[in-house]
Amino acid sequence: MAFQDFDLINERRKSEKRAQMRKRIIIGVISSVVFVGLIGCAFFVATTKYNPFGGGGGGSHPEDSSTANGSKHVAHSEKVVKLVCSSADYKEKCEGPLNKAVEKDPKLQHPKDLLKVYLKTVEDEVNKAFNKTNSFKFNTKEEKAAFEDCKEMIQYAKDDLATSIDQLSEADMKKLASKTPDLNSWLSAVITFQETCVDGFPDGKLKTDLQKLFQGSREFVSNSLAIVSQVSTFLSSLQTMGAPRMLLSDNSPVASMDSEGIPSWIQSEERRVLKAADIRPKPNVVVAKDGSGNFRTISAALAAIPPNFLGRYVIYVKEGVYDEVVTITDKMKDITIYGDGSQKSIITGSKNFRDGVTTINTASFVVLGEGFLGLAMGFRNTAGPEGHQAVAARVQADRAVFANCRFEGFQDTLYTVAHRQFFRSCIITGTIDFIFGDAAVIFQNCILVVKKPSVGQSNAVTAQGRLDNKQNTAIVLHKCTIKADDALVPVKATVKSYLGRPWKQFSRTVVMESDIGDFISPEGWSPWNGNFALSTLYYAEYANTGPGASTTARVKWPTFKVINKAEASKWTVGTYLTGTWVQNSGVPSQLGLYK
Repeated sequence: MAFQDFDLINERRKSEKRAQMRKRIIIGVISSVVFVGLIGCAFFVATTKYNPFGGGGGGSHPEDSSTANGSKHVAHSEKVVKLVCSSADYKEKCEGPLNKAVEKDPKLQHPKDLLKVYLKTVEDEVNKAFNKTNSFKFNTKEEKAAFEDCKEMIQYAKDDLATSIDQLSEADMKKLASKTPDLNSWLSAVITFQETCVDGFPDGKLKTDLQKLFQGSREFVSNSLAIVSQVSTFLSSLQTMGAPRMLLSDNSPVASMDSEGIPSWIQSEERRVLKAADIRPKPNVVVAKDGSGNFRTISAALAAIPPNFLGRYVIYVKEGVYDEVVTITDKMKDITIYGDGSQKSIITGSKNFRDGVTTINTASFVVLGEGFLGLAMGFRNTAGPEGHQAVAARVQADRAVFANCRFEGFQDTLYTVAHRQFFRSCIITGTIDFIFGDAAVIFQNCILVVKKPSVGQSNAVTAQGRLDNKQNTAIVLHKCTIKADDALVPVKATVKSYLGRPWKQFSRTVVMESDIGDFISPEGWSPWNGNFALSTLYYAEYANTGPGASTTARVKWPTFKVINKAEASKWTVGTYLTGTWVQNSGVPSQLGLYK
C-alpha cells in the first residue's frame, strides 16, 4: 500500500503541476496583452499630456470637426516625433525625415515603426555617401588599396543596417526591449565601419574630403542610436509586469557556477568545452600538419565546411605552427576552433605596414562570422617592432569569445574592430596600442605583457576608437594582470608605458580589479596629440592593485575618473555585455565584480 500511496501522491503532484502550468500560460498571455496595451496608452499619454485639443473648455463646433481632428493629429504626430528624437544630438536630421514620413503615412505613430522608417533613411544616407566616392580620384597604390578596404567596410555597414531593419520587422513591441543590445551593437558598428574606411587612407586632402563626405551619414546613425535608447528607456519604465527578470548578478541562479567555474545551467554537451584540460568537444574535422588529420591547413578545413551546415562547426587544430592567413568569413557562423594549447597550435604571419600592407590586412587571423569561439590557440605576427602596424588577430564578429588563447605581436597586436567580444584567460603581448579598436569588449582574467619598444618609442596598452558618444563601445580590462616583459624590465625607468591613449574623440576604457605593474607611468594615461579628445573621452579605474595602481599622480583631465562600485558594476560581463551569450559559449565568466 505504501508504494501505491506514493504513486497516488506523485499523480496528484503531476496534476497540480499541469494546473499550475496552465495558469501560468493564461497569466502570461493576459500579461502580454496588457503590457502591449499599456505601452500604447503610456506612449499616447506621454505625447498628449499637454495636448491643446484635449478635453476641457469649449469643444469644437461640428462644422469644424474635420479641421480640428486634422490639426489634432498633426500636433500629436509632432509630439511623437519630438519625444522619439528628444535625446538625438542632430535633431534637425532626426525630426525632419520623421515628420515627412508621418505626413505621408499618418498611421506611423508607433515608436518601433518610426525607428524602422528612420533606419531606412539612414540606409539611404550611407548609400548616398558611398556612391559619391565614385567622383574621387585614387591615384597612388596606397589610395587604391585603401579604397578596396573601404568598399569592404561599407558593405559590412550596409549588412548591419539591413539586419537591424529585418529584426525590427520581426519584433513586436515587447520583444523590442530585448533587441536593444543587438541594435546598439549593429548600429555602433555602422559608425565604426565608416570610420575604418576613412582610416585606411594616407593623411592629406583626400582623407579629409572623405571624412566630410561620411560626416552626414554618421550623424544619421548617431541619431538612430539615440532613438533606440529613447524607446528602450520608455519600455524599461513599463517593464514591471510579466515573468520575473533573469538578473545577471553574481547571486542570481543564472550566475551560479560549479566548482570548476562553469555556469551550472550550461548543458552537459556545452560544458565539455572547457571543463577539463583532457576533454575536448567532438570535432567535425581535424587539422594536422603531419597529415594525421582531415586537412593539413586550417584554411582548407574552413573551405570544406558544408554550405548548408546547421549548428556549431568544430575544428580541432593539432600541435604545429600554421603559417597561413586564416579568415573566418562573415558567412561562417558559429565556428569553434580549438588547439592543443596557445603555445602549441599557432597561426602565424608577418604582414606589416612597413611593407605597404594596410593595417587591416596585416592580420594573421581574421574573424568576421558571428558566434565564433576560439580555445587554446596561439596567434602571432612576427614582423617585429620595425614593421610598425602588424596585427596578429583582427576580430569584428559579433558575440566572439576567446579563452586560453595567446596573441603575440608588437604594435597593434589585437584589433578588436567592432561588435561584442569577450576574452577570458588570454595572454596578449605588444608595445604601441597593442589592444585597439572600437568593439564593446571585456578582457577578463587576462595577462597583458608589455614589451620593449623601439628606441624613442613609448608603450600604450590600449587605444580605444569610439567616435560618437552614442556608441555602446569600450575596452574593459577586468581582473587582468598588466606586467612588463623580461626584456622591458631592465629599461623600464627610461621607457614610458601607459594604460591607454585616445585614438578617437570619445575613446572609452575602464580598468578595474586588475593588478598593475610598477612600470606603468604614474600619470597612467597618455594624450594622443595635444588636447585631442581630452574633454570628451571616458577613462576610469576601480579597485586596482599592484605598485602601478596608485591614482594619486594620475592625469588631471576632467574626463578621467576613479569610479565607485556602483559605476564599476556597469562595466561587468553581466551588465555591459548582457552576459547570457557569453555564458552560452560554455566559457567560464565572472558576471559581476569580484569584490
